[in-house]
Amino acid sequence: MTEYNDRAATIQIGGESYELLLTTKATKEIAGRYGGLENLGSKLMKAENFEMALDEIIWLIALLANQSVLLHNLRHPEEKRPLLTMEEVELLTSPLDLAAYKDAIMAAMVRGTKRHVESETDPKNAAVG
Repeated sequence: MTEYNDRAATIQIGGESYELLLTTKATKEIAGRYGGLENLGSKLMKAENFEMALDEIIWLIALLANQSVLLHNLRHPEEKRPLLTMEEVELLTSPLDLAAYKDAIMAAMVRGTKRHVESETDPKNAAVG
């Protein structure tokens, strides 16, 4: 599952690698739940209790991990992989794992939203001979 290395962050869940990938589909789901990517961090930090914070992180991990599974299934319909459920994430991880996954979540978010800025040669800025 390394098709999306430039946009993904890889984690291990239950001995299997999953690529956390921010797609437009995932961005829409996050926007629906939190009001936008910019609100995600503050919503996670303001969770009323520990259980609610864990639920949100587990939901986010499942959402981002499933994006690469969905893309694989789209491109390889003859080799479909099952989607990762929140229950599987809960059973196959520890709270320590979830804390470590925060960095991977942030990396996937940054990679999914990064912009490439290219400078154009402008004759007005050319060196005068």
